[in-house]
Amino acid sequence: MKQRLLIIIGILLTQLAQAADTDWLKEAVIVRRADIMAKAEWAMQQQPVTVTASRCERSAGGLHDFYSEGDYWWPNPVHPDSPYIQKDGQTNPDNFLAHRQAMVRFSRVAGALAAAYVATGDKKYLAHALTHIRAWFVTPATRMTPHLLYAQAIKGRVTGRGIGIIDTVHFLEVAQALRIMEKAGAIPPADLSAVKEWFAAYLKWMTEHKYGIDEMNAANNHGTCWVMQVAAFAKFLNNTEWLNFCTKRYKEVLLPRQMADNGSFPLELRRTKPYGYALFNLDAMATVCQILSSSGNDLWTYTETTGKSISKGIAYMYPYVNNKNTWPFAKDVMYWDEWPVAHPFLLFGAAAYNNKDYFTLWQRLEHDPQVEEVLRNLPVRNPEIWMVKL
Repeated sequence: MKQRLLIIIGILLTQLAQAADTDWLKEAVIVRRADIMAKAEWAMQQQPVTVTASRCERSAGGLHDFYSEGDYWWPNPVHPDSPYIQKDGQTNPDNFLAHRQAMVRFSRVAGALAAAYVATGDKKYLAHALTHIRAWFVTPATRMTPHLLYAQAIKGRVTGRGIGIIDTVHFLEVAQALRIMEKAGAIPPADLSAVKEWFAAYLKWMTEHKYGIDEMNAANNHGTCWVMQVAAFAKFLNNTEWLNFCTKRYKEVLLPRQMADNGSFPLELRRTKPYGYALFNLDAMATVCQILSSSGNDLWTYTETTGKSISKGIAYMYPYVNNKNTWPFAKDVMYWDEWPVAHPFLLFGAAAYNNKDYFTLWQRLEHDPQVEEVLRNLPVRNPEIWMVKL
């Protein structure tokens, strides 16, 4: 009798949790509806721009190869032809940015259109997203090659680095939009097959190439973002092998090695932009939990053997997001005033823990940042699309 009662209670709690998820999604869409529709109106007017629209003479790659340069590397004042030198946390404004800007723009378009579909059920938004999807992944003249061999290059030093894999965090919401499009029947089979082939090739590259291995083993936010990307792409591909790998990686590597007992991220706090990096890593780790959690594997409730958990990480940062003036560490050397914004970990946390304070704070923060550095470090801009049951 007791066992039967426990089973019934468990079923009821599961139903309540599912209802809570639905309610939080509904509340989020209500709160952000005007913003969602404004962004969708903008997105509907955009035409595809891919990596083939521009090329940097410093790139060792070809027209279809993504290229970016290390953000914190500058010309050596000794001689203009000398290898670049590093200034941590200080972005060089003369770096080649066109490919990254195109990718961020693509992410904004796809995410905005998917969010509008979630809010309205109107497939016209997904139909327009398809034009961008085809340009980036299908059309021979404009598609990007599925690797990042030439990302985060440094003049005079390297033609590309594993650290550059973080640039494709801006394919996250594209991958989630594709899942929504597939579920809605809004992408033709031939296109879906071609796009999945592209992501399968990229997943293979970033899990087998030396650059990918290096990034996986990065001890800070880069390692987190590698897991976040692999999880998102594997979810789109229904690749259970890599989904299971990412779950194990979160439990055995990310959480125990990156988080301190108080919920902070020491490696991020040591940087010259500790506030922005702490927020970025928490967003990424919370997104990992959002992507990978299921009824039988809830990372939101998972607690590591020493007591570390994502709930502790959110609880640690919440006061400093609610009132930045209480931040006990140094101010970021750049972009201090631009943070915080409406971070996805707040909405995800509100839904996971039924926490109205998290939701209220998320509601009042900036949902449409325009500063390029903020956009670069906020790959999940439409957290609602990650809360849809697919």
